[in-house]
Amino acid sequence: MSLLQANDLTKSYGAQDVLTGVSLAIPRQARISLIGPNGVGKSTLLHLLAGIEKPDSGTIQVARGVEIGYLPQESASAIKASSAETIRDLCLGAFEELRQRERRLRELEQAMGDSDHVNEAMMQYGTLQESFELAGGYTYEVRMQQVLGGLGFMPQEFDFPLARLSGGERTRALLARLLLDDPDLLILDEPTNHLDLEAIEWLEAWMRDFPGAAVIVSHDRYFLDRVIDQVWELHPEGLTSYHGDYSAYVHQRAERMALLEARYQAQQEHIRKEQNYIQRNIAGQNTRQAQGRRKRLERMLRDEAIKLPDSFRTAQIRFSEAKRSGDLVLQTSELAIGYPDSDQALFHVPDLTLLRGECVALIGPNGAGKTTFLRTLLGDLEPYRGQVTLGASLQLGYFEQAHAGLQPGHTLLEEVLATDETLLISEARNLLGRFAFSGDDVQKTVAVLSGGEMGRLALLKLVLQGANLLLLDEPSNHLDIPSQETLQAALEAFNGTILLVTHDRYLIRALASQVWVISPDEGTLTAHRGGFSEFEKARRQSQNDQARETRPTVERKDARPARKAGMDLEKLESSISGLEAEMAEMSRAIELAAGDVEEVLRLGERYAALEQTLEEQLGQWDQAAQQVGSA
Repeated sequence: MSLLQANDLTKSYGAQDVLTGVSLAIPRQARISLIGPNGVGKSTLLHLLAGIEKPDSGTIQVARGVEIGYLPQESASAIKASSAETIRDLCLGAFEELRQRERRLRELEQAMGDSDHVNEAMMQYGTLQESFELAGGYTYEVRMQQVLGGLGFMPQEFDFPLARLSGGERTRALLARLLLDDPDLLILDEPTNHLDLEAIEWLEAWMRDFPGAAVIVSHDRYFLDRVIDQVWELHPEGLTSYHGDYSAYVHQRAERMALLEARYQAQQEHIRKEQNYIQRNIAGQNTRQAQGRRKRLERMLRDEAIKLPDSFRTAQIRFSEAKRSGDLVLQTSELAIGYPDSDQALFHVPDLTLLRGECVALIGPNGAGKTTFLRTLLGDLEPYRGQVTLGASLQLGYFEQAHAGLQPGHTLLEEVLATDETLLISEARNLLGRFAFSGDDVQKTVAVLSGGEMGRLALLKLVLQGANLLLLDEPSNHLDIPSQETLQAALEAFNGTILLVTHDRYLIRALASQVWVISPDEGTLTAHRGGFSEFEKARRQSQNDQARETRPTVERKDARPARKAGMDLEKLESSISGLEAEMAEMSRAIELAAGDVEEVLRLGERYAALEQTLEEQLGQWDQAAQQVGSA
């Protein structure tokens, strides 16, 4: 049976129909991606499934006992600015029932020391302790630490008040709480926003082990490839389902559209032939046959006509043929990146060479200095040390992440005409149309555009520059998936050279011939020749090598604590299982000794000592698990 089933949903806001005739079912343990262009109604559908809004018509049935967890795209606003609650408080709220049992166990332990109440306390204690253990009572704090650490929070940040957090940090905290709630159905709207690469990879692993079902809206195509097994494509005509990950969906959609197009063209040819026959014979000797064919044609057009879905307004991005540059595009010598008034450089760069036609992906955590590196290459900033040499016949095009080059007071039409003064107004309008702007949009001012619209306008201006070296700072940010696909195709067809700053692993995998990685902790940039797959292999190998080097070093420093800290997970789990079994046996012994106060007290002391040892080993298990996870 499905966890949730919806039939013929419709939803309108005023005169605008957002959803029409949407039917779906969510099986148990499904991993579903909801895909469609911006504005098609994805967030509205998630609201309906989460029960936040009601459909205008249609039904939604949720299986009995199913708990739904929902992460909205703008989840940070769910936290009040005056809230004194900490990250720890928020996450521990997922275990409130367990914590109530824990408090009750402590009360019963106190009561066991009172001879007047010991029998009653013992009768309750054993049953409560067993249920507490089975429900994860001895591991919930470890789970909380693992989830918060996986999503990028340091232990010292757990007690930060939520009101002090940035919007992105609040979203991560709410995502952590949602994962700890462990619902039967997760509904996630852009869960990878505000996560760095390590946190996204952690979430991918968590989702693979999650026993419930999930419906996910995400523009991160690589994340979808790693997590989902079904795609729902939402369009104005309804919802179409595809099986497999995102890449499988792309192939299936192309095949389905090709088949539909062929059937449509065959039917159109049949209609033309029938109409031609009817027109030639309706007033001649074959009038009766013509009238019969006309009736059959009208019936077919009414009941069997094939309709192609309305094509989404997606950007038609195409870079013009770039003028040939010299073979050597960029070379560095003893380069360090930073600001002149700083005490030290942000990072040091090995001597690099970039050749014509290559695509370099520049990656690193937020704040590592990626944009500073681009500005140094552009000449906007002087190198902290060393030099950058650009090749011959280069014409640079720069896409800024913040779109600072756009003039807020300009209309879209004015912005395009200011970029290329040779354009006619009709040509500028046509260009805007190619980039998915309607006729009404051209008179909008830049100031009122969404992030995705600003991105498309900035890409249009880049196309007009005719550059043969593109410096792109997060070009796919805020673009919906159809626009990302179009951008990727345009960059693949571009005959110049590309230096690409992005977190979009799908785009890196498709384009990069080199990967340059900034490591702010080490203050270095490392160049990897080969594509993203080669970079990932090298990264995993490096992590494994570091883990092997680290373990014996810890052992030599101090043998006694090293044996504790270095105990592997298998040994710890065996020890913890033994302790839990001994505690369960001790609990039964306490029940049997209910009439012997001295024996109960002796056993109670032993039980408390075992419990303390268990807590210590659970902490060691968490540390070992983090080491294994980081490896």
